[in-house]
Amino acid sequence: MKLKVLMIAVLVGLALPAAADMRVVQEAYEIALSDMRLPRAQGGTIAFKECRTCEYVRIRVAADVRFQINGKTVPLKAFRDAIAVVEEPEKEAVTVLRHVERNQVTAVSVNL
Repeated sequence: MKLKVLMIAVLVGLALPAAADMRVVQEAYEIALSDMRLPRAQGGTIAFKECRTCEYVRIRVAADVRFQINGKTVPLKAFRDAIAVVEEPEKEAVTVLRHVERNQVTAVSVNL
């Protein structure tokens, strides 16, 4: 019994330094399509609500931002055109990735 406890203590002790080295690089937001406002042009800002009752958050879009539909990267105009015809945007989820250190959106993706 003491051997098992000792082994567990050693394993936990070895795992702690590995956990200390990890840091958050990106945050992901899953929002309703109806709660998102895309930039008008590359390099603008995107606005979205983190929750239905929250205020809009505005974040600058990175120069190399990826707009993805069903996993395929498309230009901003094609992304705007595709989401404009969605019949029930409040039921469609969009994933927005934000780089924490730069505070910029790096990817916006939706599965239609």
